[in-house]
Order: sequence, then structure tokens, then C-alpha cells
Amino acid sequence: MTDERLKKTSDPARESRAALDRAAKEARELSDDDRVEMFRQQFFQSALPDLPKIPGYHSCWLTTTNPRDSIQGRMRLGYEPIKPEDVPGWEYATIKTGEYVGMVGVNEMLAFKLPMRLYETYMTEAHYQAPLREDEKLQAMVDQMKDGIMAAGGSIIEGDGMQDLRKAPGRPVFTD
Repeated sequence: MTDERLKKTSDPARESRAALDRAAKEARELSDDDRVEMFRQQFFQSALPDLPKIPGYHSCWLTTTNPRDSIQGRMRLGYEPIKPEDVPGWEYATIKTGEYVGMVGVNEMLAFKLPMRLYETYMTEAHYQAPLREDEKLQAMVDQMKDGIMAAGGSIIEGDGMQDLRKAPGRPVFTD
């Protein structure tokens, strides 16, 4: 026994609402051209504006929220705050309240500059000297294993990677 009232029927009001919902959904969908434009823009939009070049300095954004990499620690390393007079036209991006009043900043990020001689020295240490020391440790470990294998009457063949590691890379230049 079934109740005729409980059966689904084709209600004209229900059909028109579904059609309206479908039309609204289709109107919200992006065209391929819209998606391509969004794709293009994602590479050019950033939360922080690009800092202008300051002759003799490398400029960068530093965070005020990292306790391991503090603003005070960076200042001890030689970083200097960028002031609005260093970059004319940036008065709009100055911090208005708090500990960093008057400095160029956006939210928790502050603009700093580092003399180019220090920048080059720091980059050389971090991206050339330190990796070179690690390479040398690996080479010494392989040489020690090779000596042990040869002393036991065996042999070892070094692959391309180890051969490439033994070639000293040229010192890079980090400044423009």
C-alpha cells in the first residue's frame, strides 16, 4: 500500500528552480580565457612589493615574527633598516605604530638593506663554501671506504656523480 502523496511528481516549481540554479552555476564558471588570465597573474602578484634597487646594497624583506631569525640578530650581522628617504615614493608603506614606527614595512615584514660586500660574503659562505666543505667530507668518506676495500683485495668503481663531486666548482658571483 503506497500513499500517492509521497511519490515524487514533476512539480513545475521544482523544475524551474533547478533550471535557475543550473543557470546561476554556469554563470559563475570561468571561461578558459579567464582561467588563463588568472594563471598569468599568479606569477606577477605577490604579497610584498618589489623593493627598488639601492646602489651598493642588497635589499630584502625580513620578518618580525621569527624568533630564530630576529630583526636584532640581522642588525648585528650588518643589515640596516630601509627608511622612506632611502626609497622616495615609499612613504605610504611606513609602519605607523609599534616598535618599528617610521620604517618601511608591510604587516610583519620590514624592508632592510645589506652592504653588497657583506651580501657577497654571506652568499659565498652559505651557497659555496659550506656546500664545498660537505663535498669534501663525502669525498674523504668515499676515499676511506675505497682504501678499506682495496686493502681487502677488492676494487671499487666510482660513478659519474662521485667524479663530478671531485671536480671543484667555480666560485659563483651573487651580485648583479
